[in-house]
Amino acid sequence: MKVSARNVLKGTITEIVKGATTSHVRIDIGGGAIVTASITNEAVADLKLEKGKQAYAVVKASDVMVGID
Repeated sequence: MKVSARNVLKGTITEIVKGATTSHVRIDIGGGAIVTASITNEAVADLKLEKGKQAYAVVKASDVMVGID
């Protein structure tokens, strides 16, 4: 797989929560970090995503927010 995004995080799918049109796919990238993606149900089916399968979280964003406690 080749993509132009610099932030490609490999992990394991821990959960897929399907809604009416979109699914939330949670990917464990290690170190206690979970990345959640909101994608269409069609994309979940096309990619044959399922719990326990390895996947990549590809982050391409123009803005990054920072927060503190």
